[in-house]
Amino acid sequence: MNTLIRIARKEFGAFFSSPAAFVVLGAFLAAALFAFFWVETFFVRNITELRPLFEWMPVLLIFLAAAVTMRIWAEERRAGTLEFLLTAPVQPAVLVLGKFLACLALAALALLLTLPLTITVSLLGPLDWGPVFGGYVAALCLASAYIAVGLFVSIKSESQIVSLIVTTLICGLLYLIGSDTLTALTGNRGAELLQLLGSGSRFRSITRGVIDLRDIYYYLCLTGIFLSLNIYGLEKVRWAGNPSSSRHRSWQLACGLLTANFLAANFWLAPLGSLRADMTEGSIYSISDATRSYLGQLREPLLIRGYFSAQTHPLLAPLVPRLRDLLEEYAVAGNGKVRVEFVDPAENASLEQEAGQQYGIKPVPFQTASKYQAAVTNSYFDILVRYGDQFETLGFRDLIEVKAQHEQSLEVELRNPEYDITRAIKKVLYSYQGGGDLFSSISKPLTLTGYVSPDELLPEELRTLKAELLALTNELEGQGKGRFRSSLLDPEADGGKVAKTIRDEYGFRPMTASLFDQNTFWFYITLASGEQIIEIPLPEDMNKESLKQSLQAGIKRFASGFAKTLALSVPEGAPPMPQFGMPGQGLQFSALRDVLSQDHVVKDADLSKGQVPTEADLLVLAGPEELDEKRLFAVDQFLMQGGTVLIAASPYKVSFEGELSLNPRKTGLEDWLAHHGLSLRQELVLDPQNSPFPVPAERNLGGFTVQEIRLVKYPYFVDIRPDGMNQESGLTGGLNQLTMNWASPIEINAEKSKGRKVVRLLESSAKSWVSAATGIQPDFVLHPRLGFPTDESKQGRQLLAAAVEGSFSSYFTGKPSPLLKQEEKEEPKPEDGAEDKKEKEERVIIRQIDKSPDSARIILFASDSFLSDTILGISSSVTRTNYLAPVQLAANAVDWSLEDRGLLAIRGRSHFSRPLHPISKQGQQFVEYLNYGLALLGLAAVWLIKMSWRRRSRRAELELLGPLARRTASC
Repeated sequence: MNTLIRIARKEFGAFFSSPAAFVVLGAFLAAALFAFFWVETFFVRNITELRPLFEWMPVLLIFLAAAVTMRIWAEERRAGTLEFLLTAPVQPAVLVLGKFLACLALAALALLLTLPLTITVSLLGPLDWGPVFGGYVAALCLASAYIAVGLFVSIKSESQIVSLIVTTLICGLLYLIGSDTLTALTGNRGAELLQLLGSGSRFRSITRGVIDLRDIYYYLCLTGIFLSLNIYGLEKVRWAGNPSSSRHRSWQLACGLLTANFLAANFWLAPLGSLRADMTEGSIYSISDATRSYLGQLREPLLIRGYFSAQTHPLLAPLVPRLRDLLEEYAVAGNGKVRVEFVDPAENASLEQEAGQQYGIKPVPFQTASKYQAAVTNSYFDILVRYGDQFETLGFRDLIEVKAQHEQSLEVELRNPEYDITRAIKKVLYSYQGGGDLFSSISKPLTLTGYVSPDELLPEELRTLKAELLALTNELEGQGKGRFRSSLLDPEADGGKVAKTIRDEYGFRPMTASLFDQNTFWFYITLASGEQIIEIPLPEDMNKESLKQSLQAGIKRFASGFAKTLALSVPEGAPPMPQFGMPGQGLQFSALRDVLSQDHVVKDADLSKGQVPTEADLLVLAGPEELDEKRLFAVDQFLMQGGTVLIAASPYKVSFEGELSLNPRKTGLEDWLAHHGLSLRQELVLDPQNSPFPVPAERNLGGFTVQEIRLVKYPYFVDIRPDGMNQESGLTGGLNQLTMNWASPIEINAEKSKGRKVVRLLESSAKSWVSAATGIQPDFVLHPRLGFPTDESKQGRQLLAAAVEGSFSSYFTGKPSPLLKQEEKEEPKPEDGAEDKKEKEERVIIRQIDKSPDSARIILFASDSFLSDTILGISSSVTRTNYLAPVQLAANAVDWSLEDRGLLAIRGRSHFSRPLHPISKQGQQFVEYLNYGLALLGLAAVWLIKMSWRRRSRRAELELLGPLARRTASC
């Protein structure tokens, strides 16, 4: 061991005997920092992570290892000291390991000099240290493998340049084997095999923050194989010129067996996916306890089948192995109740037919382009979850998240696969627990009406479909047991009365078989329950299975099952019609509706009748405007019934026409909120910690005005970070950043809220202030720093979201019911006077509750625009990703209110991006130059340590030689 350490120290010191070591270290640091700040555009990504550094680390380490190892044995050959080493009383293995440890120490020093960059990034935002630790472990393991390759090449070559080139080629080949460039040329199975052999693909796995024994052993395997070959090569040099002997053959056999064992153990460990440690914050790459709780409720086998094509889009191909690993963990966690399968539908025609007809899974055409040609690939990237006769499917749009790094580069990542898959499991589980009966959770009878022409007017395929429709409706009537009935009507019968009715009420028009066909016919299907009516679309392939799926999908829209029902009230406005260049009027909330519909049944709430839908479990008011007393009564009575009212409101309306401006408005909730101890002040919050906004501006060019868009830091877009979120409530789980746009401060009356639980959910930063000015166009001429005047006297945290839970008293206590007053206005007053009036009042049954139970809750957000499609679209274009944090917060609030903490916990584990703290352009440049300076300081520190070490070595030599010199002089 002492000999090993002495050799390692001697070799390590030899690196610094010339400036070569400093040149290599300096080039490595310069390339790493350049790739981090310029190639990967760290500040443009705006994510607190070191992935840009580790993405380039496999390539940088190739050149570092080649430069470090090229002289190890080649220099010994050139100087003629190799023969001396081989004849010294030292084992070849000790020589090889000593030089290996010296090279590895130099690589570790190079990685150590990048730590200032890690510390800098951690100061710029909330850094997850798990992937950082995994990245450095992976870099050290990869460096050891590359160094072992370099040592082997060096023993085979007498030239340092040849050793450098060959080492670079071999290490580059190991990296390219598992790269996307080669895996895109093979199928999924072939790609997975290549990724098992590739050094870069293994590296990416560890840098996620998951330390997998299979990946660690892979690098140890490479290191062991090439070190064994190195020792064998050194022995062959010792045997040079000698005749072959049994000892030589024993060395060859031992080296071959050792290499085979390394490779065999690597493939033997490949299926063992449980030998790993998730180092990420919150263990986001491991199955959660919430998922295990849903799997524990299984009573029948659950099937999870992945449909993945061998040829798919290059950006989707690397995600397939990760989905396989995750699904296999579901199989392990299911304790025998979960069966996981992976199929390529293109290889099995029956499975492809089953996927299309029974589950509606069809290939998606992906357009791909290479250096040589452009092509369209029809590929499957779907997951089926089936429990009994219930099933859910997840397509690639449900599973991935696309981020635009710059104009010609996209980054595709899995969004939160555990949440999506577990949500599908919950849906099929709860539906099956309802008896597997489509009608078990339907409270009102369903009526299917087919508006179909006689057979002689229908095309041949529709005649067959009509017969199949009759068979399916008879089958559903038997299953419905009185809760489903159907009828077919000829719209042209009785002089076309039905045709006129459906044309006027539903907008149906006669159909034709082709553009020039003069014969018209009808084939429309509607499904009605009470006043709700939906149309059943005709299947594209016109077969029975597809028609059955359409009918079942329509019936499920009326069945709540175990899912909660949300009543959503949004302002009426014309929807956008981009095909005609019309942006639409008013705020639109389609993204909010889509996200809430993923886990709940969402119904439009028509409050004009003074009542919230009876099946609603929660009421969402997004952008309320001028609610009359009747609508306010509906909200009040829903709260009195113990319901939860989620409100996103603002006392201002933003105008985007011309310059940005605000117009005061009434929501109709002002007095009602004040009665319950809440109020929105007629002011807006401005914060120096804010998000950018593309602001319209005008530039005067000699009398000619140019209109342009500028991306500026906008104080009215309050950027809320974890220090402004109530982490204990669980409502902000999975959110590391949120932008509240044009938010007004919330005030809570302590006296009126006495006895209730008040939770402060969101707050602005400590340096924020408020302003009542309605001009929201920034002016950087008068206010160059932020574009608006800063009022330091009003600085402080402002409350932007709050939840109040407890017993409330009705706003209408002691007041006549708005419903009664409405009836009195609508009914003409009879001439008989009081007697007729009394008889009319007796016909009006009014139900009014004056006090709510303790479960009632109000959740108030101080902005409505932050949930609108317009602002979400602007934020998505600025961040170059699908920005859904506001609607995710609303979904969290719904789950939190409905106490569905299982999916909320899983959603909170999602690896949401961790944005950087706000920093100016000058600050970004300072950070970049600071890291270059710290790299130079690190090299200078290494030089000082080297000089100090050399002085101590000389002093020790003088102390050792001093007595000998004095004895020589005395003689």
